[in-house]
Amino acid sequence: MKGLLLVLVLLLSAGIAQADDCVVLLHGLMRGATSMNKMQRELDQAGFITANIDYPSRDHTIEELADIAVPDGLAACREHERVDRIHFVTHSLGGILVRQYLSTNEIPELGRVVMLGPPNQGSVAADEMIDVPGYDWINGPSGRQLGKGEDSIPLRLGPADFELGVIAGNRTIDPITSAVLPNPDDGRVSVEDTKLEGMTDFVVVEHSHAFMMRMQEPIELTIAFLTDGRFSGAEEAPAERQ
Repeated sequence: MKGLLLVLVLLLSAGIAQADDCVVLLHGLMRGATSMNKMQRELDQAGFITANIDYPSRDHTIEELADIAVPDGLAACREHERVDRIHFVTHSLGGILVRQYLSTNEIPELGRVVMLGPPNQGSVAADEMIDVPGYDWINGPSGRQLGKGEDSIPLRLGPADFELGVIAGNRTIDPITSAVLPNPDDGRVSVEDTKLEGMTDFVVVEHSHAFMMRMQEPIELTIAFLTDGRFSGAEEAPAERQ
């Protein structure tokens, strides 16, 4: 009997049969995986396995990008045998890729999703800037699908039917783009347009769209949601947490 107990203790102490959570990180438009490096380091330190995915955000439509980036992330997580839950942490366009993928695919291991600055209702800025010379060259095909017009992909996708936390920013470093956005905004998308029906929790931070994923407060909020299913702090309902 003592020998059996000793074997069980040794197995548990070696981590056998313990499952880990993996987090797929998806950057935004015109960015790369390096923009999510700080978030990845903090998630690693918090005990998560991470897969920071680089994808060609300017080269394809949202539908095509979703079928490139999300499967790459899932494959990277599934290489770890002990993983039984796969979460997503996204910035901007990355969140729309997750929504697009889930509209036509199931992820059996899907855990929680945190979206930072997502244009879930499309962005007025995309509509207003789309005819500016060079817009297509800078933003690519996906940039034309992020507005509120007939080509809008975010507005075609349904509500969240998964655990979703949305982090919106209310500070801007881009006065030109902010001039066409409803206040408050983060320089790329208004706070109101980050929201999505069915979201589990919602919070606004005093950061800009461009840098929120590198800031300590959004990183800590992200870890809190992945761990507990809610953002730390106030007890108000999601629609009131602004």
